[in-house]
Amino acid sequence: MNVDKPHITVIGAGHGGKAMAAEMGARGFPVTLYNRTFEHIEVIKLRGGIELLTEEGRQVFGPLQRVTADMEKALSDAELIMVVIPASGHRSVALTAAPYLRDGQTVVLNPGRTGGALEFIQGLREGGCSSYPTICEAETFLFASRSIGPAEARIFRTKYSVPVAALPATHTQEALALLQKVYPQFIPAANILHTSLNNMGAIFHPALTLLNAGRIESTQGNFEFYMEGVTPSTAKILEALDRERVTVAAALGIRAQTAQEWLYRAYAAEGDNLHASMHANPGYKGIKAPNRLQHRYLFEEIPCSLVPIVAIGKQYGVDAPTMRALIHLANIIHGADYWRRGRTLERLGIKGMSVQELHIYVETGQRDRPVEG
Repeated sequence: MNVDKPHITVIGAGHGGKAMAAEMGARGFPVTLYNRTFEHIEVIKLRGGIELLTEEGRQVFGPLQRVTADMEKALSDAELIMVVIPASGHRSVALTAAPYLRDGQTVVLNPGRTGGALEFIQGLREGGCSSYPTICEAETFLFASRSIGPAEARIFRTKYSVPVAALPATHTQEALALLQKVYPQFIPAANILHTSLNNMGAIFHPALTLLNAGRIESTQGNFEFYMEGVTPSTAKILEALDRERVTVAAALGIRAQTAQEWLYRAYAAEGDNLHASMHANPGYKGIKAPNRLQHRYLFEEIPCSLVPIVAIGKQYGVDAPTMRALIHLANIIHGADYWRRGRTLERLGIKGMSVQELHIYVETGQRDRPVEG
C-alpha cells in the first residue's frame, strides 16, 4: 500500500467516472476503472487510459492501472472505491459488490443523491456481505464534467468544497483522512441526512428537464441547459422546490442550505435571486441540455431524489406538492411508476422510525427497535 497514494477503484465509466478516473490517473494515483459493460471501456483498455481536457484547457493523459468488467478484480486491491454512476444503479452495485468487499475499504457514492448510503447498506445486507466496509455519500459530484469520446473526457469546473458523511457518522473522520489524500475539496458533513437533504440535483435537474421538455425533443438538447434553460419563470419553480426540500429537512431538525447558498459555497456564484445566481456561475457555461428525455436527470433524480424526499416529508408531516407534480409528469412521460420503483422508506430501511430513532441510526448505526417493513 502506498500511504500517500492509495489504490482507487472507480465504478462507472460515464460522464463523471471517466473524468474522475482520468484526473486521478494523471496525478499519478493507481486507478482501476470498472464498468459492467466491457464494450463501453474496451477502447480505454486498449489505450491504457483516458485523454482529459482540463478546466484550464490543457490536454492531459490519465493512465489507468486496470480496466475491467469483473467486480472481483476491480475490488481486489482497492483501498478507496468511488462509485460514480446514476443513483438508480446504487442498489445493483451493492448487490454485485457484496461478496467481494472487505473490512477497511471505503466506498463513496459520488453523489448519494437522497438516501444513497441507506439504500447501499440495505443492498449489501441483501447481497450477503459479511464484511464491514465504510459506506459514505457525497452531497454532490466534485466535477461538472462530460464524456466527449470513447476514451476522452472533459472537466468544465471543479467545486470548491463537497461535504461527505459516512453511515454511521462516527466513521466520517476516518474516511475523510483517506479521501483528502486524493481530493482536499472533500469536507465533513454532520451525517448522511445532511448530504441527502442538501441534494441540489433534486432541485436543478428534473425540473429544468421537464420544463424544457419540448425544446429538448425539438433540438436534441442543442442549447445551454443552465444558461438558456433557466429563465425567470423556471427559476421560480426551482425556488418552490427548494423551499419544500428545506422544509422537509427542518422537520428532521436540520437547517439545510438553500440553493443560492449552495451555489455560493460550491462555485462562488452569487446574485439577488436564484435566477441571477445560476447565471453567475461560470461552471455552468457551455454545458448542453440532455439530448433526450430518457436521461438520468429524470430516471435517476425522480426515483432517487424526489421520491425519497417526498416520502420522508410525509412520514414526518410535511407535504411537497411541487415535487409530487414533477414526479407525476415524469411518470407520464416515461410510462413509469417511480413511486413504486423509487427509494421508498422500506428500501431505505427507515420506515416507521421516529425522528429521534432516525438520528440515532445515522449517527451510530444502532436501531432502537425493529423497522416496519
